[in-house]
Amino acid sequence: MKGIIGAICGDIIGSTREFNPIKTKDFKLYTKKSTFTDDTIMTLAIAKWLCEDKDSKDVLIKNLKYFGNKYPNAGYGGRFAGWLIDDSPEPYGSWANGSAMRVSPCAWVAESLEEANDLAYKSAIVTHDHLEGIKGALATSDAIYLARIGANKDEIREHIEVRYDYDLNRSVDEIRPFYSFDVSCAGSVPESIICFLDAKDFEDTIRNAVSLGGDADTQAAIAGSIAGAYYDIPKNIAYKAIHRLDYDLLNVFIDFEEKL
Repeated sequence: MKGIIGAICGDIIGSTREFNPIKTKDFKLYTKKSTFTDDTIMTLAIAKWLCEDKDSKDVLIKNLKYFGNKYPNAGYGGRFAGWLIDDSPEPYGSWANGSAMRVSPCAWVAESLEEANDLAYKSAIVTHDHLEGIKGALATSDAIYLARIGANKDEIREHIEVRYDYDLNRSVDEIRPFYSFDVSCAGSVPESIICFLDAKDFEDTIRNAVSLGGDADTQAAIAGSIAGAYYDIPKNIAYKAIHRLDYDLLNVFIDFEEKL
């Protein structure tokens, strides 16, 4: 299994460690407290936009607001929570990693890297119009798209380093001892990409991301979104995430997958 379920698995697995960080890869993937958070909800809001009208900014905003307000206690940042209830929402200069956590559907519907870039930009700019917020979304989308079309890890690494000037010449083991909670794109997206580059399979990618001890659910969602395009996701991991979606979110997920 491949697709945006990689981001959803990462979010749900990382959900129990967002504010309870660990520095080990030895942990139980799913617990009774594992649940979807804003990462999954916003990913599926983007998926819904793409199913309805990928050229419409209004449809994008409508879906972000609809799903955000339907699940108001999902862990949104303060400024995004304010955006959700604003009658005339405008971008607020965000450089945070929310733009990257939700972008994966763009890379799956795109028919070229250029289209993936364009959709990722549109998905980010309505809230995250800071250069770093846009950059995080574009870099994540590029990595997913390249993984999806069969690029190898060296090709993905080189592309991201050259185009986005991210330092990917580090290992998870080098990063982990000194890393802490960081919601900025600049301080979490490169590390999330490295979690994928430094992994042996999908599960290892997620374990890498959670073990950094940072913004676990979002970093696992970002890393998982890339790994979910590169590796086959084990069915037992995917299905445990799918079964944690409620009826409305599950329907969006199914509808998106059927349209690919």
